[in-house]
Amino acid sequence: MFIDRAKIIVVSGAGGDGMVSFRREKYVPRGGPSGGDGGRGGSVIIRADSSLNTLINFRRHRKFAAKAGANGGAKEMFGKNGEDVYVDVPLGTMVYDDRTGELLADMTQNEQQVTVAKGGHGGRGNSHFATSAVRAPTYAEKGEPGEEKNIRLELKILADVGLLGFPSVGKSSLLRKVSGARPEVAAYHFTTLSPVLGVVSLDAERSFVMADIPGLIEGASQGTGLGDEFLRHVERTKVLIHVLDAAGSEGRDPLRDFHIINNELELYSPELVKKKQIVAANKTDLIDDPQKLEKLRKEIEGEGYLFFPICTLTGEGLKPLLEAAWKILQEVPDVTFENPEKAIVYEVPKDEFLIEQKDGAFYVKGKRVEKLVSMTNFEDYLSMRRFERAWRFMGLDKLLKKEGIKEGDTVNLYGVEFTYAENRDSADDEKE
Repeated sequence: MFIDRAKIIVVSGAGGDGMVSFRREKYVPRGGPSGGDGGRGGSVIIRADSSLNTLINFRRHRKFAAKAGANGGAKEMFGKNGEDVYVDVPLGTMVYDDRTGELLADMTQNEQQVTVAKGGHGGRGNSHFATSAVRAPTYAEKGEPGEEKNIRLELKILADVGLLGFPSVGKSSLLRKVSGARPEVAAYHFTTLSPVLGVVSLDAERSFVMADIPGLIEGASQGTGLGDEFLRHVERTKVLIHVLDAAGSEGRDPLRDFHIINNELELYSPELVKKKQIVAANKTDLIDDPQKLEKLRKEIEGEGYLFFPICTLTGEGLKPLLEAAWKILQEVPDVTFENPEKAIVYEVPKDEFLIEQKDGAFYVKGKRVEKLVSMTNFEDYLSMRRFERAWRFMGLDKLLKKEGIKEGDTVNLYGVEFTYAENRDSADDEKE
């Protein structure tokens, strides 16, 4: 089954807590602090895999969680890092943050990787906090929490040549005839309900990937007949073979159909109509008047397109068509899929603080604030003093004063509340 959209939840692991311990070796009096650091939490990494061609694996497996890092140990032993979790997706998968709609990555290269949820840093053990004034610190950092995100995956197939045209013009028959793909072929419309890929081999050294794009109809760019679902797959092809029912076997006008489909391409994206197109006039075996085919050829070639009469039933005309497609593929430059302004690998968000007043309290938010709160042991006095120094260093006192905070007001930091007081003299810090 072909699935080209999926939503998943990714959760990275929290960092392990730092350890509070002291050396206790024999003949080592007054041993110093020896607490080790916590391990880093595992990250969730999306990885492109060329062996996949659908997102069907995400129908039942929707949550991917990495393990937390282990806590630090005595004798400055570091905790074990949590293992990263890899989520494999097909080439051509677009990775979005479902909450913000931001494009995180465009997976176009095999083994390409993007970190979508970064594991938390491990907390530092008490051995890091020894100073000339405080030789036996009794506090350590907690591990940084992991991240949780909702991710949206959208697959746009990667193919060299795309087949397009109205339903029942013979696209699936063409793909079956020239490749090993076996799309369903039947005498009714919309037999193909999802894109099908096949490898076309001209000889031992020349081959390309061809995609059968499900039948498009008038109004496809607006979603008629699921057209907008199919049109996005056309974006990833280098060359288009526009298949027409040259015999008009269903009472349709092939020239009119040709213009309708091209109009839908332009309505969906002006870039699509600029792609190189070859016209394959199919079902020539059903044409009783040769002048009818010549008239169609004259009209199409007059608009600047290559024209090839073919018959998918007998195979007539297929070799010249494929040779022409190969020749154009050599002339068309590789498509650049990634947009440097949108496609990114994990970046730390810009540090900004947000202060809101609600229910008589001042709520302070920001990445650094969240990290500071999560890694502080508020039950330890020295840890609290370190928290106060970090608070002043980030300039939060000044920001709160600009917002009108007064002595005795309540400050809320991600669920941790305290009463605001003017800073004590920094001399207190020197004593530590």
